[in-house]
Amino acid sequence: MTSPGELERTLRENLRGEVDFGAAARALTTMDASNYRRVPVGVVAPRDAEDVAAALAVCAGAGVPVVPRGGGTSIAGQATGVGVVLDLTRHMNAVVSVDPAARTAVVQPGLVLDRLRDAVRPYGLTFGPDPSTHARCTLGGMIGNNACGAHSVAWGTTADNVTELAVTAYGGTAHRIGTGWTGAPDGLRELVTAHLGLLRTGMRPGGTAPGGIPAGGMAPAFSRRISGYGGLDALLPEHGAQLARAFCGSEGTLGVVTEAVVRLVEAPSAPVLAVLGYADESAAADAAAGLLPYGPLTVEGMAEDLVPGGAPALPRGGAWLFVEMPDEGGARALVRAADPLDATVVTDPAAQRALWRIREDAAGTATRMPDGGMAWPGWEDCAVPPARLGAYLREFRALLAAHGLRGSPYGHFGEGCVHVRIDFDLVSAAGIARFRDFSGELADLVVAHGGSLSGEHGDGQARAELLPKMYGAEVIRLFGAYKDVWDPAGGMNPGMLVRPARLDENLRFAVLPATSFAGEVARCVGVAKCRTTEPGGPGVMCPSYRVTGEERHSTRGRARLLHEMLAGEIVTDGWRSAEVAEALDLCLGCKGCRSDCPVGVDMAAYKAEFLDRHWAGRIRPLSHYTLGGLPAWLRLIARLRAAGAVNAAVRLLPVPVPGLTPERTLPELAKRPFTRGTGHRPEAAGRGAAAGSPPGAGRGSAAGLAPGSGSGLVPGPAPGLVPGLAVTLWPDTFTEYLAPEAGHAALRVLRAAGLDVSVPRGGRVCCGLTYVSTGRLDRARRVLRRTLDALGDAPGPFVVLEPSCAAALRTDLPALLPDDPRAARLAAAVRTFAETLEEYAPDWRPPRLDRAVVGQTHCHQHAVLGDGPDRRLRERAGLVGELSGGCCGLAGNFGFEPGHHEVSVACAEEQLLPSLRAAPRDAVIQADGFSCRTQIAQLGGGRARHLAELLVEGL
Repeated sequence: MTSPGELERTLRENLRGEVDFGAAARALTTMDASNYRRVPVGVVAPRDAEDVAAALAVCAGAGVPVVPRGGGTSIAGQATGVGVVLDLTRHMNAVVSVDPAARTAVVQPGLVLDRLRDAVRPYGLTFGPDPSTHARCTLGGMIGNNACGAHSVAWGTTADNVTELAVTAYGGTAHRIGTGWTGAPDGLRELVTAHLGLLRTGMRPGGTAPGGIPAGGMAPAFSRRISGYGGLDALLPEHGAQLARAFCGSEGTLGVVTEAVVRLVEAPSAPVLAVLGYADESAAADAAAGLLPYGPLTVEGMAEDLVPGGAPALPRGGAWLFVEMPDEGGARALVRAADPLDATVVTDPAAQRALWRIREDAAGTATRMPDGGMAWPGWEDCAVPPARLGAYLREFRALLAAHGLRGSPYGHFGEGCVHVRIDFDLVSAAGIARFRDFSGELADLVVAHGGSLSGEHGDGQARAELLPKMYGAEVIRLFGAYKDVWDPAGGMNPGMLVRPARLDENLRFAVLPATSFAGEVARCVGVAKCRTTEPGGPGVMCPSYRVTGEERHSTRGRARLLHEMLAGEIVTDGWRSAEVAEALDLCLGCKGCRSDCPVGVDMAAYKAEFLDRHWAGRIRPLSHYTLGGLPAWLRLIARLRAAGAVNAAVRLLPVPVPGLTPERTLPELAKRPFTRGTGHRPEAAGRGAAAGSPPGAGRGSAAGLAPGSGSGLVPGPAPGLVPGLAVTLWPDTFTEYLAPEAGHAALRVLRAAGLDVSVPRGGRVCCGLTYVSTGRLDRARRVLRRTLDALGDAPGPFVVLEPSCAAALRTDLPALLPDDPRAARLAAAVRTFAETLEEYAPDWRPPRLDRAVVGQTHCHQHAVLGDGPDRRLRERAGLVGELSGGCCGLAGNFGFEPGHHEVSVACAEEQLLPSLRAAPRDAVIQADGFSCRTQIAQLGGGRARHLAELLVEGL
């Protein structure tokens, strides 16, 4: 047997692409979006078909299996690593050509579906199949799984839209297959000829079913028969021996697709979305089949338990059908015929996208149960004939209840395909036994309804063991013979489809320790929304992946590395792991994944935990002491009244500040801290309301609080408002020592709105953010306890101007001090500037500025706080325009640390800087985060201001 070292050397000698047998590369490919885990020997990123052939020849000679891998979003385990993994996304990801007249395109297997759709959109064309993962799934993966998506009602499966394939078999032999026997491997035609009867009668799922099908009879054919080699009957002579069609859905078990010719369809110019409300999911399912004669492009179904809070309003009902029609007339006719409880017809494209996002995110939303528990794939996409869907769902719900399980079905109701994630216990022996028993009974139920165990994503390891229930032993033997014609050595993705592993083997949870951190890491289900690279796309996640394109810099990649670190099989040095540290180094701590990841993975929190343990008992990087200790350094400088001297020294120093990147200029320190510049004198303790108490419960000042008088900067309350509602303005480190102008502006606006504002002494309170972001968690806890002690009974709400500080107080504070009730009270009392005005001065009218506005929504605002009140306040003030999404790239200490400058600038160039260049010349620039304002000043050349500063101009 060839050793891994010898195999790696031979591959390097024979390939031009990358060959990586290191721990990080292997760890990144152990899992896909399933419950399964297999450990590879190494990873190869071939440059072209010649490299693929060379890799398959070398591996065959060494007796090492091969698994082709695209986006890694398969949910049945077929893209997990074993032997050598071929990463087809790094180089083989091009649109080779487009023929608009013939409506075809030639594509490489690593091409992301949305990139193909972008390329053919100018011709009014699109690729019909469109899974919800269209922004990151690849054409090769879609061919491997015979993917379908929402529009298959109109345009069919991937197999229906592929005309020709270039395939390389294990050993390196190339085949070009389409329709007819040209290019077929030796023995395939003879195999088909010998089994014509079986192919004609045995391929449809059968069984004893309700609705009149006799025992042993055949269910009617339907489009979602994806399971096994479900397209094998396409090789019948009456079908023209469609080799390419039969190859689709083979899950990497026959060979590697190196190029494909795909059909394109005319994209509807102005599709209209009809949303139909029904009492429950069964009623919606019963109605779905009756809509098909009206020619819908989609018929999607979901129930209310998958609709997140804050989602766009839906019609009355407990479940909905999302039906896309080619035009408005057809949509309204369908609504009249459907007779739902309630309905709406949506013609605006933006409103349609917002509604579709609910459905597309269901793959992640379904993983979270109402009580916060997790649900898992495994029975993600079985399908039954559409006319039986309602009855099937009722029996499915009963089966769940009988096993004490929960799940929320949704999916392609127009084709009878149901997605569901179920709260299996995949850790304990009893839970795994229940998973196995339930799977067998559910397979029986699907077959009884004439259905397919897989209706979209393939069987992989999750269902292949159960295929005899669906097809019978004779067809299963034929599947094995078909596999052996293409792959006689058995080297392509062994354990899938033919001679499969058991469905309860290789479970990814089995290798994890029983710790809370392991449970958090396991939350990543691998749907890979973090790998989306859509320019200017919604959300923030994941800025470093969007810049580098490397899996290890995605949220999923980092979660996988942490998973393998905890498992200890590949990454063997635990919390000291250099591979994990390197991957987390480019995590900006933006928290975008906390809101944008469908399962709420919080990589910023995981990074803080890792850094805390990684550097325990060791000397840390210098930046952890300089930037991580920023509040203490700034407090010391202010106490010494040395801001001017420090500013001069920084300007005159011939060398960069130790621990900071030389490409950055340090922001100037304020000559006078914010609280020292208000002219306030602290009063005696005990006069304010307790933190978190109702507004107005106390007035005046608590210990260390300054009453609102004496500076001349703060006018009295606005006429007509009742003065005296007590709030506390939080003097965060950035406002206190670097940007006091934002604090003074906020004071003035809040008082103009009639609020009685107190301000704690500068330096007495701190959110601990810089200590958290550098993983100094014990120091962060000390700082936060000191803050809680200093606040005493200071009156809430607490108005926090810096979004990152507000987010830290809302989320990190209670997480770090879970046993201190004061932490939860303070977290609940934190308000942003706009939230405070909307909640506590709802009748105040801001000044009209009537200007265009451009700038940056802070990442933490997006991820933790929300920007709804900010949007409404800007609208009331006449500030017109949208702030940039994405991440500014500075991200607190990140952009100042050595080695990060290039990524920091690239993040800014992704959305922020282009939006500034495209803005009207007279637009004002808003950025509530100090990091965002600094990045704009240093890279964009403009002066951004806090929303409070913009409003104060109009007072």
